[in-house]
Parts: sequence; structure tokens; C-alpha cells
Amino acid sequence: MKKKAASELNKIVKKFRNKKVLVVGDLMLDQYIWGKVSRISPEAPIPVVDVTREDSKPGGAANVILNLVSLGAKVYAAGVIGRDDNASKLTACLKKENVNMSAVVTDAVRPTTVKTRVIAHSQQVVRIDKEHKTDIPPKTARAIIAKIAGIIDDMDAVIFSDYDKGLLTGELVSGIMAAAGKKIVTVDPKPSNMAIFRNATLISPNKKEAAEASGMAIETEQDVITASGILKEITGSKAVLITRGEEGMSLFTDGPIITIPTVAREVFDVTGAGDTVISVVTLALCAGASFEQACIISNIAAGRVVAEVGVVTLSPKELEAAINEK
Repeated sequence: MKKKAASELNKIVKKFRNKKVLVVGDLMLDQYIWGKVSRISPEAPIPVVDVTREDSKPGGAANVILNLVSLGAKVYAAGVIGRDDNASKLTACLKKENVNMSAVVTDAVRPTTVKTRVIAHSQQVVRIDKEHKTDIPPKTARAIIAKIAGIIDDMDAVIFSDYDKGLLTGELVSGIMAAAGKKIVTVDPKPSNMAIFRNATLISPNKKEAAEASGMAIETEQDVITASGILKEITGSKAVLITRGEEGMSLFTDGPIITIPTVAREVFDVTGAGDTVISVVTLALCAGASFEQACIISNIAAGRVVAEVGVVTLSPKELEAAINEK
């Protein structure tokens, strides 16, 4: 990357600080059980894991929140948690990062979503999910919309982080979109919910999600163009950004499609890469970047996080350094 281009991108990153972003999505707690395997169970042909340590951290939409916080944004969370110990752990983690939780609703019937991963010798042995995936009731949707109404005017952008756990119903999304007005709204969608995110600023599915939502296989560059056009028509969004792993990402607006090659030299773990992309794209748009500039910055950020094992967040200085390296 030429020095002048890198300088322009870094100017954008410097404007990330104190941008106010509302994240609406499936808040989860990721639990990790670490251990060693030295034998097979006599009860069944499965490894016996001797536990050495346990920890937990925010996951799902809450990981998007952590990405934004790390990049200097002021973040407001909206979603549903249960009345349980896991909710307390999740809330404590987010409040420690100064996340505003005023638009989070507690549902005594619906447990906090928890994903537990058992890891031995750097390999995931099993994952255990505790969740309710049924749609939230209209009463809960209205309660969240009412809470958001009190803070939406101060927001620079809204991110919908969809993990298809039942939070993002048509009623909730349409109510928030109406309240958001002309603000920047970005979406990391699941295929089954694509159509409810009408008139977003940008939607960012991965290649598999884009194929499923558009109803076609994506194998060629022309397929990417065709699928992007279908998704743009379905959602009415200004831009469609399809993340394509080792093939980079493709941006479709009203002009020719723009494909941005991956900058990742080594890929150790893609966990959380989509969260990084939607976080960086959104902050860049808030900072006045064009769609192309925002996608280039997010591509560089994603290239950095997939080079490390586990869910990783970046600071502005780390992102600026990564830009300068390119």
C-alpha cells in the first residue's frame, strides 16, 4: 500500500475514538474448560479430560461489543439475558468495559445463552450449548424498543449482530430501524433473517450465508456479483459486503463490484473474524470513510486477528500498525 493511502486510512482509524455505537444482538457467555487427555474412558470410546483451568468471556454479539470497545468506541448493548448466574458473569464483564447496559432486558423464563468449549492440547474436544432459540415474545420486543428510544438520538450507528437465537424478530428490527432513521445501520445477518433487515446501510454475510440467502451456489466471480445483487434487492441495503475467507471480500454497491484480496499471511483461527469485520466497517463509516475504504480497513483488521488463536480484539495502534505494514 502506498504511503499516502495508508496515511488516509490511519486518519480514519484515529476518528474511531468515542464514536457511540448501539449493538443489538444475541448476547452470550463463552465458557472454556481447559485440560489434558491421557486416556480413553472405559465407559465409552471418548477421551477423558483432566481439567486444569476454566474461564469465561463475552461471546456472540457481546464479542462485537468487545471489538468496538477495544477500538475506542463508546458502546451501548441491547438484547436479552436470563435471571441466572451466567447473566451476572456476562453483565459484570461488559460493565467492566464501561458498556452501557440500559437497553438489555432480563427474561426470567429465557436462560442466558452459554457456549461451553472443552479444549485439550489446543484442540476443541466438544462444545456444549445451553440456549433457547424461540423468538422473543412481542412484549419483550416492545420493552427493548422502548429502552432504545431513550438513547438512539445519541448514537452514531447501530449494529445488528445476528446469531439466530430468537432475539432479532421482524417486530424488533423494524421498530429499531424506524427509530434509527437515517443513522448508519450495519448488519451481520443469518440467512433466515436476511429479509427483515430492510434499508440497512450495509449487510455483511460470509460466502456460505450469502449463498444460502440468495438461493444459489457461489463458485465463480460472476456468481458473487449475481448473489450480491439478489441480496441487495432482498434487503434494500446501500451496500453488500460478502466475506470470502482466503478469497478476501467483495463489496457491491451501485457500481461495479470491488473485490479486496485477503491480506492474511497465515490463518490459525477464524473465530470472531466476522465480528471484527462488522465492528471495523461500522466505525470507519462513522468516521467518514467511503464504503471501499471501510472495507479495506476491515480486511486488514481481519487479516490480523485470524493470524492468532482464539478470539482477538485490536487496539487502534495495532490496527494502524497493520495498515502501515500493507
